[in-house]
Amino acid sequence: MAYPEPTVGAIIFNPDNKILLCKSDKWDNKYVIPGGHIELGESIEDALKREILEETGLEIYDIKLISLKESIYSDTFHKQKHFIFIDYICKTDSYNVILNEEAQKYAWVDLDAIDNYKLGGFTKELLIELKKKEKSEYNTEILYNY
Repeated sequence: MAYPEPTVGAIIFNPDNKILLCKSDKWDNKYVIPGGHIELGESIEDALKREILEETGLEIYDIKLISLKESIYSDTFHKQKHFIFIDYICKTDSYNVILNEEAQKYAWVDLDAIDNYKLGGFTKELLIELKKKEKSEYNTEILYNY
């Protein structure tokens, strides 16, 4: 029997307050936030730190939950999957991104420039909601996007 797959993702802010977007073949060659699957026996935060380090080479901190989202057989992913996305905002002190094979390109982007990128999955709506919240200095609320 197949079950929903819990995954984590991160909106990562660098010291210039820009966010990291990664271009991925898995998401129709569009930009998404980095992240991945939670492994059996692994805490959500440990999974987030591991996935970000594996995919980008970045260490993250100041981790705050921002969104829960369910995706059932979305046509924006390259396979028929049922995901539960658990997304966070966080910070890094580095600008040096080292991509693994899961992404082909990356960009540090100002939230005001997200319309200049083809965004995959529900990344655009997540970033638009964050942009609305950003008007009041790195203030977070938990967003429930169903």
